[in-house]
This record gives sequence, C-alpha cells and structure tokens, in this order.
Amino acid sequence: MSTHGSTSQKSSMLGQPKAVYAVAFACVVSFMGIGLVDPILPSLKTQLGASESQVTLLFTSYLVVTAVAMLGTNWVSSRIGAKQTLITGLAVIVVFAALAGSSDSIGGIVGFRAGWGLGNALFIATSLAVIVASASGGFAGAIVLYEAALGLGIAAGPLVGGLLGSISWRGPFFGVAALMAVALVATVVLLDATPKPTHKTPLSAPLKALRHRGLLTMAITALLYNWGFFTMLGYAPFPMELSAIKLGFVFFGWGLLVAFFSVVGAPRLQARFGTARSLYGALGLFAVDLLLIAVFTDTKWALITCVVVAGAFIGINNTLTTQAVMQVSPVERPVASAAYGFVRFLGGGLAPFAAGKLVEAFDVHVPFYVGAVAVLAGVAVLATGHRILAAADAGMDEDGHEAAEHGSPEDVAGEVADEFGGAPAAIDGEVEPELAHRPR
Repeated sequence: MSTHGSTSQKSSMLGQPKAVYAVAFACVVSFMGIGLVDPILPSLKTQLGASESQVTLLFTSYLVVTAVAMLGTNWVSSRIGAKQTLITGLAVIVVFAALAGSSDSIGGIVGFRAGWGLGNALFIATSLAVIVASASGGFAGAIVLYEAALGLGIAAGPLVGGLLGSISWRGPFFGVAALMAVALVATVVLLDATPKPTHKTPLSAPLKALRHRGLLTMAITALLYNWGFFTMLGYAPFPMELSAIKLGFVFFGWGLLVAFFSVVGAPRLQARFGTARSLYGALGLFAVDLLLIAVFTDTKWALITCVVVAGAFIGINNTLTTQAVMQVSPVERPVASAAYGFVRFLGGGLAPFAAGKLVEAFDVHVPFYVGAVAVLAGVAVLATGHRILAAADAGMDEDGHEAAEHGSPEDVAGEVADEFGGAPAAIDGEVEPELAHRPR
C-alpha cells in the first residue's frame, strides 16, 4: 500500500461520524466477550463449588446458542432492519450479562451466558454492515476501524476479565453490562435509521447453502479447527493454576498475537504462498502447538508459552478460513457467513465441555491430544478442497463463476470480522440501498 493510501485510509478512519464510533465501541466490548471469562474460570470453580466441566459450560452455552442463532439472524435483520437488529442484540447482552453477574449458581450463570450468546449473534450479524453504511470517506477507513475494534476487543477482553476478576468473579459480567449499556444509549441516540432491506432472507437459506461442497468443506474444516482452538481457550486456564490477574495477562498476550496475525500476518502469507498452503502451514503448526501443550501440560512455563504462541496460528487461520468461505461459496455472502458460523461455532461450543469430561475420565493431557488430532483432521478435510481454494485465489467460486464482491487477496484483512463475529459483509442487502446513492 502506498504512503498516500495509508494516509488517506487513516484520515478516513479518524474522520467518521459519532454513530460509527458508537457502534465500533460496542464492537470492542462485544469481542471482549471471547476471552473475558478465561481469567475467572478457576475462581468460579472454587467459589461456586463447581466441577471443571460445569464451568466450561460458560463457553458451551454461549457458543452453541450463538451458532444456532446464526441461522436466524439474516431472517430477522432482513425484516426489521440493521439498526433494530443491532439495538436488540445490545439490549439482550446488557440484560443477560447483568443477570449472570447477579447469579449465585453455576447453572444460573451458564443459562444467562446462553442468553448473552443470543444477543451477541444479533449484534455481530449487523455491526459491520451498519458501520459501513454510516461511514463517510470510503469503505477502507470503516473496515480498518472495525478491525481495530476487533483487535482491541480480543486483546483487552482477558485483561479486563483479569483486572475485574481479581476483585470479584462478578466483576467481568457487570463490567460488560455497564459498557454495553453505554454503547446501547450512544447507538440509539447517534445512529440514524438504516435503509429498509431490499429483500427478505428465508429461514432455511443457511442450511440449504451447506449443500455446496466448497462451503461445507470449509465449514467442517473450521469446526475441527475450532475444536482445538476452544479446547485450549476453555480448558488451558485450569492447569496453569494462576491468579485471575495473571491469567488475564497471559491471554492478553495471546490476544495481541491473534489480532496482529489476523490483520497483518495473514494477508502477507496469502500474497506469498496462496490460501491453501498458508492454511496447511498454520493449521499444521497449531496442531503441533496443541501436541506440545498435551505433552507439557504439567510444566507451567511451557504451557503458558505454547498458549501465547498459539495466538499467531489462530490469527492466521481465522482470517484465511473465513476469507476462503466468502470466495468459494456461490451463495450470497450473508447466507454463507451464517451457514459457516453455525457449523464452526458448534465445534467451538462443544469442545470445552468435552475437555472437562475427558479430564474427569482420563487425565489433564487427553483433551489437548484430542484437540491436536481434530486440527490435523481439519487439514485432511481442507485438502479435499484444494482445487476449490486454488480457484478462489484466482477469483472464482466453486461453480467456476467470478467471485464478485469477495475482495482481492490484498483485502483479506477485512474478512477477519466474519471469523469472530459472523458479520455477513461490509456490503450486503441491508446497506446497498444507501450505498447505491452515495457519490463515488
């Protein structure tokens, strides 16, 4: 990118309407939810007298509900509009985060995290589209702003969770509720009404989209990869035996690498090696990292190092798998994102609970061995779609048609949003009416 391009993009990112910053702030808080609970998992186990598998249900309920809700987010937003969907999601998050903080039982917290997952699905399905529709000065600045919010949220979540969790395990929940309440008020006041959707999406569209081989291949690959990813994220805090604040710093380091390699590392690797080879390498290295975690689970410094380093591989995988989905799928982008999100989040949701059960049945090493095998299986599944990925790099979808509006390899960083939020697209049916009338 030229210096002029970088300067223009920076000024565009900084010169946005207040409504854009309000939604971007909400995005930061939303993405914080990914790693927010990691530092307080051991505290919940101790103070509430819960088993490790019960505590990991905080991930399972959140992600499984998010997965199932992804099937209906396009149906909802195509009927009530992006702004109302966004506000509804924010309100649901505020209510259920506060209820989770008020609960006195692990079962109550798990149930309220499920409600939080519903709100998260509604919010993240429309946030990027709203930012682009409301932004001024071009798409590039808006997408960079979204990526900045994403990276800040991923990195800050564990740190905020550790800081507030060192005071009380209730702190992270009440903290999110308060921050989201501020974002909700700002969004209601500052965000103008968004255009009416041009068409209504059928509820069955995401499941029907999985009939396409390329989309299904990438979705299954992501499910297996997410099994390894969330085994590490959901269970690794227990054998570390660290305080909440120290766990917060460990996963803060992890989050920084995720954000950096998502936005900076992945595009460079893809430009040099192509999508397929970059993914084979990143997935293979992540499997090796999980294997090392399995072997050295009882060695604290090695476990911590491997978890932090995993952020690099996760960042690359997150961006490239999602960008590949958007390129190979012949269906419209919001539908592809919803179908993909449904499948992969199922893997991410079930893995932490399964890890707890495997430890109870065997030992603390087994879940990470299983995670490594799952990621390697993902590589094998991905290899069956090598030809499709090669076509995607050439700008073609799995049916041999030009992948319109998917973006070039240089734009791959913009796709990271989908992996952590299922945001359907920077341009979709919800924002096209407004964008069509904008001066070029």
